[in-house]
Amino acid sequence: MSVSRAVHAGELAEDSGAWVQAIAESSLKFIDPSLEKGRIWLEGQSRFDNDLGHWNQGMARTAVGYSLSDRASIWAGYTWLPTQNIDKPYVSQQDVWPGFRYILPTEIGTFTFRTLWESNFVSGDQVRERPRRMIRFMHPFDFEPQLSFIAWDEAFYRINSTRWGGKSGFDQNRAFAGIGWSFNKNIRTELGYMNQYLDDANHLNATMRHLGMASVFVNF
Repeated sequence: MSVSRAVHAGELAEDSGAWVQAIAESSLKFIDPSLEKGRIWLEGQSRFDNDLGHWNQGMARTAVGYSLSDRASIWAGYTWLPTQNIDKPYVSQQDVWPGFRYILPTEIGTFTFRTLWESNFVSGDQVRERPRRMIRFMHPFDFEPQLSFIAWDEAFYRINSTRWGGKSGFDQNRAFAGIGWSFNKNIRTELGYMNQYLDDANHLNATMRHLGMASVFVNF
């Protein structure tokens, strides 16, 4: 079922599609050695729904950060989210946010904890406060260390109610499982399945999207 079809109260609409993304991150020491603890984060995405037949959303994100230690970092960023859902007006959402990330290596793999606090707005209208929390796990396989199992989950919550962004409360959850391949210490690819569950503006209906997801990560 396409999300463009009418959804009756209390029903769950389902759709399939794909997301592709490229993420680059680096220390700022390439500008000056004294900036070694400074970080830069660049990200772009393209998203397709309606069983892969329709481009519905793009995403461009940029941020600067600071390494508190070899595991912890803080961030300040900006996101642009142009959206063209079927049979709906074009929307250009913008977000500004602080963030925190903590990386925890263990014997079984690496856990990453990331929190962003987004202030979302459209054309300067009411600002929606929306924190999001991700927990990510990467486990390299013993038989081939370049190949890894990847799993993560990210939950979003609306702190306040806005006309364009809906009532406060649960917003959406994204869960991913797949594999990753590290070409070297600077380039990694990931491919897998993501389940995206979204509440509507009034918490009456929901949409579940079954998505293929392909990613490229670059450290430079």
